[in-house]
Amino acid sequence: MKSIFFLSITTAGKSIGAGMATIGCAGAGAGIGIVFSSLVLGVSRNPIQEQKLFQYTLLGFALCEVMGLLSIMMAFIILYS
Repeated sequence: MKSIFFLSITTAGKSIGAGMATIGCAGAGAGIGIVFSSLVLGVSRNPIQEQKLFQYTLLGFALCEVMGLLSIMMAFIILYS
């Protein structure tokens, strides 16, 4: 039988770990902003390459978004395991 103290420490550790795991969402948000600001800058310098730059932008957006979703997934795994 587990004591109340053990359960309290375990719950606190899970909450702290889940909170720290969600820090990746801030990084994903910043990455998405940088990707699209680079698109605007690139198109303003070279409008002919707009289609190619947009393809790279979508790839960068997808990779940043995946990292954010993975951080949320890890937070839920930590919290509910």
